[in-house]
Amino acid sequence: MCGIVGYIGHKEATPVLINALKKLEYRGYDSAGIAVFDGEDIIVRKAKGALKFLEQKIADETIKGSLGIGHTRWATHGEPSDLNAHPHTNVSGSIAVVHNGIVENYMELKGWLQAQGIVFRSQTDTEVIAHLVNYFYEQNPDIFQAVIKAIHKLEGSYALGVICKDFPDRMIAARKESPLIVGLGDKENFIASDVPAVLEYTREVYFLDQKELAVLYDDHVDLFTEDGEKVIKEPYHVDWDISSAEKGGYAHFMLKEIYEQPKALTDTLRPRLVKKDGLNKDIEFDEVSFGDDWKNAERVVITACGTAYHAGAVAKYAFEKLARIPVVVDFASEFRYRNPILTDKDIFIVISQSGETADTLAAMRLAKKAGAHIIAITNCVGSTVSREADDVIYTWAGPEIAVASTKAYTTQLMCLCLLALKTAFLRGSIPQEKYKDMLDELERIPDKAQTILDNQAAIQKFASRNFNKEKVFYIGRQFDSATSLECALKLKEVSYMHSEAFAAGELKHGPIALIDKNTLVVATATQKELYEKLISNIVEVKSRGAATLVITQDTEGAFGDSADEVIRIPDTAEEYTSMLSIIPAQLFAYYCAVQRGNDPDKPRNLAKSVTVE
Repeated sequence: MCGIVGYIGHKEATPVLINALKKLEYRGYDSAGIAVFDGEDIIVRKAKGALKFLEQKIADETIKGSLGIGHTRWATHGEPSDLNAHPHTNVSGSIAVVHNGIVENYMELKGWLQAQGIVFRSQTDTEVIAHLVNYFYEQNPDIFQAVIKAIHKLEGSYALGVICKDFPDRMIAARKESPLIVGLGDKENFIASDVPAVLEYTREVYFLDQKELAVLYDDHVDLFTEDGEKVIKEPYHVDWDISSAEKGGYAHFMLKEIYEQPKALTDTLRPRLVKKDGLNKDIEFDEVSFGDDWKNAERVVITACGTAYHAGAVAKYAFEKLARIPVVVDFASEFRYRNPILTDKDIFIVISQSGETADTLAAMRLAKKAGAHIIAITNCVGSTVSREADDVIYTWAGPEIAVASTKAYTTQLMCLCLLALKTAFLRGSIPQEKYKDMLDELERIPDKAQTILDNQAAIQKFASRNFNKEKVFYIGRQFDSATSLECALKLKEVSYMHSEAFAAGELKHGPIALIDKNTLVVATATQKELYEKLISNIVEVKSRGAATLVITQDTEGAFGDSADEVIRIPDTAEEYTSMLSIIPAQLFAYYCAVQRGNDPDKPRNLAKSVTVE
């Protein structure tokens, strides 16, 4: 979720762009840059790190010009650096582009452009767009038509801002899936990836729809379809305050990030599904070479901390069921001290949202010293874990502002499910037809996540009745038992309610002594063959006064007579249920925190990235 801004008007563009980018810093970024037409050339200035470093770089020079674009980048392709920062230009520097999103076919396009003699300067997917626009511009010197032809070649998501020195009176904007707005001012107009960037200058905006383009002049804006047909729409008047606008209209970043999960899951999944001969689809990670070590591995070892550890706990069941390979999941803080036994037949996976978790880094280095091959799953390009691992898989969730992780967790699960499926296919432990069916179902997960979010009212109401419980216990079996760990963590992190997770079969072995009328028991039940076992557990706790909630795929009313409340999630393969069943638990934790007067974005005593032991 990078930040895009653009300006055309009667003011100097540079200070407007810098000011607008500051309003988007909340989105998270690792570099920043601007491109301004000074009357003769497009001047590009970029800097790794915080926006202040860009400001320092341009402090001693005056960049004149009233047409420009700016960007704060969250790295996806290529490490954070001055070179990889946006804007990117064509070879001559006459066209500049800023881009949010992911160009899924960028390697194919890059190879084709290189065959035309184009030399690339960065590692990014975005540079492809600048050269592609230039390719079509050289055929027909109309920048608008060149952009239209270029976006028809792009697969994936994009929000674009494009300027050309030959057309200093206009700016081109386009979007597909990644958000982009147009701000309408007095003899000046703006583009931005979010409303806060323009609120200081205007409250009249167009929200560009899917596959729409805009051509901005200083005195008017024209809107078009991707085929160049004119679009007429009414501007929207923004009456939000700055704080609300930064959160996209959501009350808190945590809630916003919960609702971003369908897109984050799509962004993480889609580039990894490719068409192959003999199969409708196959899994392909550009970052990982699946050689004989994957086929012949004797064990998978997963280590992580906190939420990432819980993703690993779920993945254990997926790997063992699909790939029929033993899995060890360990806390990184324990792994580093127990003199672990490792061999060159192990697949060693580390998971870290930030890529900087101290215990995880120490565990990874210990495993690497022992000769293990390291695969890292992280959300941060250029992080320490991504640099030191042998292979790295990025979750492409975008930045998380709230301390409590939500979309990072579900995208970690998406990557782990893809790895488990790929391993199963390579080892021949899954029939080809089932492999195809599992990939088809995986593509449906983002839409099913959206269905849960569209029906969140029941969860909110349940939270309003149970936010004052003294104890909350989460129970489940198999996949659901692992998911319960993350459910309990989310609740305790943001609501400060006492919550614990147990394998449901362990209730009788101690925990049931804690059950009374001040207790809520949440049972996750997504495996039909285990419904009867869960019903018995629910009856046991209800007879001792506990309130009960069941999160289930069941549509036949199996829990109707035993549970106080049933939240239904869409049906899916049990290997994927955790990506769905966690969402009601995230919402429940959020609404409990709000009911109790807590700030769910900044829970006490917690940090987003734990960089010390």
